[in-house]
Amino acid sequence: MTHETIGRPMEILLVEDSLTFARMAIHALRTGQVQHRLTWLTDGADAWEFLERTGKYVNAPRPDLLLLDLNLPGLDGREILSRIRDNADLQRLPVVIMTGDGDAIANNDLQVEAFLAKPLDFQKFIAIVQHLSHFWQADMIIPVRVEAATEGDDIEFEG
Repeated sequence: MTHETIGRPMEILLVEDSLTFARMAIHALRTGQVQHRLTWLTDGADAWEFLERTGKYVNAPRPDLLLLDLNLPGLDGREILSRIRDNADLQRLPVVIMTGDGDAIANNDLQVEAFLAKPLDFQKFIAIVQHLSHFWQADMIIPVRVEAATEGDDIEFEG
């Protein structure tokens, strides 16, 4: 008896207050054939509630990747990143910074997986996300189909 398995879609949290740059990121993800589910937030305070699963985001999915703008209303992206790195449940969350702040990219002291300068370079953006998606998908496998057994059926397990 064999069961097909697939990796679940990557959960991506995009925190970007610019509609233009959010659209570019969303378009790049769609055309880059990265299997994903995306949540887009425009405010840093909302993003932190989402990550902590509090308030209106108590049932939010845990993201596999955070695409984070540094200059946000509500709560700055640097503060969100600092809180993530201080939180035992979140500190291993891969973060890609999307910014127009050349100093932040040059300093590279934020301990993130990658920086993307705005305006976004589609090819570089997709390459980074695809690389990160391959990294975690290797161990994220779920069954496609589960067959129901009735009382008295012999059940075989493969190991």
